[in-house]
Amino acid sequence: MSDVTIQVKDNGPFLVQGDVSIVDAEGQEFAANGKAIALCRCGASTNQPFCTGNHKEIGFESVPRASGD
Repeated sequence: MSDVTIQVKDNGPFLVQGDVSIVDAEGQEFAANGKAIALCRCGASTNQPFCTGNHKEIGFESVPRASGD
């Protein structure tokens, strides 16, 4: 299995790269097609849990940084 990386994009989605499955609360798997996946952080996506770019339209702002500890 390959490494999985989740990158927090400034004012945008979580970008998930690597071999990962996304499963809903009922155990049904979303089709990921082996590509990088952008997951919504702002709550405005019309295709949850995936990002549709609506964060730009609503002015979503979030730039968290790791503490480095």
